[in-house]
Amino acid sequence: MRIPQIQMESRQAKIAIQTVPARQLIQQPKADVRMEQPQAELKMRTTPGKLTIDQSQAWEEMNLKSTFKAVKENAVKGNQKVLEGIARVAQEGDEMIEIQNGQNAFVEQAKRHATPPMPDVNITWIPSPFAVKTHYQPGRVDIQFQPRKPRIDVAIQKPIIHYSPGDVQIQLAQRNQLKIDLVK
Repeated sequence: MRIPQIQMESRQAKIAIQTVPARQLIQQPKADVRMEQPQAELKMRTTPGKLTIDQSQAWEEMNLKSTFKAVKENAVKGNQKVLEGIARVAQEGDEMIEIQNGQNAFVEQAKRHATPPMPDVNITWIPSPFAVKTHYQPGRVDIQFQPRKPRIDVAIQKPIIHYSPGDVQIQLAQRNQLKIDLVK
């Protein structure tokens, strides 16, 4: 004998999914930038240096004096020599008065006049060291600098965004089914 059997047949449901992807497009325009750099302000003042050279002492030591100074010095020397001459003549006169004491004043005076003292001879055309005086006053430089800040103007551009939303469509492609049979 046969035992009846139950036979089952099933079919699962199937879903169909269709998607349209979302699309996004972003553009960023460049910013408008304007830059300007004003020139810095620079002011300079200079005071020139000053060099003073005094060589009058060197010229005098080389006997190259100014006319007025040479005349003045020669007048003083001449006056001094006249006084020395008067003193010498007076001394010689006093010596002649003493002739009565047995001195031979004429012979002594003749010897002195015959052999005068040697004159001082020296090189006069070379000035002494440091006869030329120099003085230097340094110059000055005054610099005033005024910096200028740059001017920057920026116009920012907003981004351009295009967005297309996506879509998902879901459908039932196949229904589920269950078939039960009794087989004898």
